[in-house]
Amino acid sequence: MNAKVNLENTMKNFGLVLGFLLLVLNSCSEGKKTGAKAEKQSPRYTANWDSLAKYEETAEWFKDAKFGIYAHWGVLSVPAYANDWYPRNMHIEGSDENKHQVETYGPLSEFGYHDFVPQFKAENFDADAWATLFKDSGAKFAGIVAEHHDGWSNWDSEINPWNAMDKGPHRDIVGELEKAIHGQDMKFVTTFHKARNLQQFQQDSTKWLDDTSYFPYNPEMATASTDSTLRIMYGNIPKEQFYKNWLGELHEVIHNYGPDLIYFDSKLDKLPDSIKAEFVADYFNDSKARNKQVVITHKEGELPKSVSVEDFEKGRMNDKTDDFWLTDETISVGSWSYVNGLQLKTSGEIINLLADIVSKNGALMLNISPKADGTIPQDQQKVLKEIGVWLENNGEAIYGTRTWNIFGEGPTKQEKSGMFLDKISYTAQDIRYTSKGNTVYAIVLGQPEAGTEMLLRSFSEENLDNSSAKVLGVTCLDSQDDIAFKQTKDGLQLTTPSKTINDKAVVFKITLQKEE
Repeated sequence: MNAKVNLENTMKNFGLVLGFLLLVLNSCSEGKKTGAKAEKQSPRYTANWDSLAKYEETAEWFKDAKFGIYAHWGVLSVPAYANDWYPRNMHIEGSDENKHQVETYGPLSEFGYHDFVPQFKAENFDADAWATLFKDSGAKFAGIVAEHHDGWSNWDSEINPWNAMDKGPHRDIVGELEKAIHGQDMKFVTTFHKARNLQQFQQDSTKWLDDTSYFPYNPEMATASTDSTLRIMYGNIPKEQFYKNWLGELHEVIHNYGPDLIYFDSKLDKLPDSIKAEFVADYFNDSKARNKQVVITHKEGELPKSVSVEDFEKGRMNDKTDDFWLTDETISVGSWSYVNGLQLKTSGEIINLLADIVSKNGALMLNISPKADGTIPQDQQKVLKEIGVWLENNGEAIYGTRTWNIFGEGPTKQEKSGMFLDKISYTAQDIRYTSKGNTVYAIVLGQPEAGTEMLLRSFSEENLDNSSAKVLGVTCLDSQDDIAFKQTKDGLQLTTPSKTINDKAVVFKITLQKEE
């Protein structure tokens, strides 16, 4: 009897030991799996330019999209006077903005820029309505200035106390727009202009030593405040703290909102390369975790082209390029943010600009200027909707296209590449070309006379090898007319539609013989 009990106890103990051993072995196995998984999910990119250069800096979706919209909107929209540099210039004694500020709101010692924050209420802001308008306007990517030079964050930030959730409208503006824009199947954009916010000065001097800083240091104004919260808005903090905040705020936006494109304004040269590389690594690694392509843009070589796309503010290239690039332009002829009496470009001017940019291997991101209450003025909406109608009818000449052998022809010349170019007015003799497979699109930057012959000289024997560029057919995208054409040694001769189509660019679709 005792032997039987002992045997049972031994077997029971053996079973417990065996079970424990199996549990340990299984745990080790799971640990190895978890370790392998962690190893597989570990960051692919480290914060050095050689590692980061392995990322494809120009996403295919971006090269296909071509046209986007964003908004300069925030506390800077409240004064509605002069231009988007009002927050700075109101502090420059003797300036028109300073005189207006003092006359309207009183001395700057009593009413500073931060006092505009409670007036930024965004009471009529409707993210879904914005996103619908952007979609109807033909945009494939859209977004907002997440943070301008003024140090105001349009998102729910744990780092920056000057943010839209804790102050002003008490709403997560970036979060609302991200949901609405992604919900409309557009890519989401956040832009950052914060680098210029950093003040660099000597405490024992009233001189503003760094003329690229946004807020001038003045002991009689809030820009020189020693208050720990005010100092953050005005960039009056140690550089090391500024760098930490800059990096941390970007981390918040990347991980909380998943932007597809992050745009930077000028003055990234204020930041150490190591800080910029940390940001890029964070963004690229997050994109891999989300299994998507993202884009970073920069100005004036302030980030390596191996990790970002160059942007030309109010400018562009004067010839087609191998590298893809971006132009950011505003709908107005003045301020980037809303001001009273804001004058606008016409939709035709913006369409011509878009065609010129796309023909040279670029994309256009168009800025709009909402009012402080969140409404987009009707005259701006009208321009956007007219662009949308044109793109609805002619978008195949823009979206998903690539450059052709020749970007364009015509009498109007752009003498140089770069930013802040003078306005160029195009004519019906100016033509821009894009391509898709065996199709070439000739975009006439004006309204050609109805029922007349025109010659596309870029199809001449001098410019092309005719054996590989035989024209099989020509149509006009916005017309039902049959388009008569003839290919000659001097170019492609065609007849324009019998009726005037509209007052905007006209597109001819030219089908070429496929190369064997």
